[in-house]
Amino acid sequence: MKQKKAITAEVGARYIKAAKKEKVKILDEFCATTKYNRTYSARILRNSLGRTIGYSRIGGRKVKYVIGKAKKTKRKRNKIYTYDVFLALRKIWAIFDFICSKRLRPFMAEAIKKLTKHKEISISPEVRQKLLKISASTIDRLLKPEKDKYRLGKGRKGTKPGSLLKKAIPIRTFADWNEKKPGFIEADLVGHDGGIASGDFAQSLNFVDILTGWDQSAACINKAQIHVFEAIKTISDRFPFAIAGIDSDNGSEFINAHMLRYCIQNKITFTRSRAYKKNDSCFVEQKNYSIVRRAVGYLRYDTQEEVDTLNELYKHLGQYTNYFMPVTKLIFKTRKGSSVSKKYDEAKTPYRRVLECPDIDDEKKKKLKLVYDKLNPADLKRKISALQNKLLKLNTLKQKIGKDLSADEKPYEYILK
Repeated sequence: MKQKKAITAEVGARYIKAAKKEKVKILDEFCATTKYNRTYSARILRNSLGRTIGYSRIGGRKVKYVIGKAKKTKRKRNKIYTYDVFLALRKIWAIFDFICSKRLRPFMAEAIKKLTKHKEISISPEVRQKLLKISASTIDRLLKPEKDKYRLGKGRKGTKPGSLLKKAIPIRTFADWNEKKPGFIEADLVGHDGGIASGDFAQSLNFVDILTGWDQSAACINKAQIHVFEAIKTISDRFPFAIAGIDSDNGSEFINAHMLRYCIQNKITFTRSRAYKKNDSCFVEQKNYSIVRRAVGYLRYDTQEEVDTLNELYKHLGQYTNYFMPVTKLIFKTRKGSSVSKKYDEAKTPYRRVLECPDIDDEKKKKLKLVYDKLNPADLKRKISALQNKLLKLNTLKQKIGKDLSADEKPYEYILK
């Protein structure tokens, strides 16, 4: 090693003074002698004139001081998205329920306009311009430290099949179902058993329109046919357009004479999914989590006061999700071996999809616009959060007094965000 250092010092002095063609020859000789890599050899020869002037210890480590060529300082890029932009972005993201960047990015202009109108945010023109230009990947990068704070778990669903009217209610096929027109609905129940499937507990009925993504929910004290049927009528009245078809699972709460008679009277196509084929109701199954579970969690709700609170929450939640929650729709997917590539359209709110639908008359669209102009998304979010806290308090109080629960049957605890 000492010999190599001596050779390096001697050759380095000639190398630095030599012309370009001579440097090539010197480098060839040096590499052949030392067996060093050519790039490494050129670097150490260029720096061979550095002279050690002393040593010191910093933090327990030996540091050598060398006189030579100064190190290049790395050029720093100016930060485009400053802390002010981050604070505004985080607030908008929180108001709109922490949606992903690919849904938030196309909705950003409308979100800023709406929140500014209701004086929920106050941002400078410079920050506004940056938020309007920001990309989805930049949104993800800026919000990455915040995202791990907001996570929800998974629940379970329990329905029992109803078999008496299965022959009268056909399985859904392409012949009697038109997803390219509004009003064709998938329906499902979400149970709030809190992990304890015994006894009666609240159920949330969820309706989603396949074309527009319009979603409405209503709660009932249990899944008895009469209670579910009343919830169906309540939801039907809230839809901005007529319901043309309902597709449900094979549970007895749907497959019953009340429901069949109601659909016949109102000229509604009533179909059911295939048994044990959960993906037949893929639209509503997805909404069961992204809307119902995300809003009310997995606690056990089995009192009338809790059901009333759920229904009050769903009134605000329906407006919040349909008017201010952009969603994407799958256009197509291609499979290459084990990988699947999916293509989605631009994220739009169900409200915007309804306005763009030519099959819905202008009068209904005007009514929706009047409602939209009055709504404040931040205020809706506050009301929803207050009702979520109320549900949590009701459930906590119920656990303290042991109502309907034994000491060994405590439901799981989840923090509602």
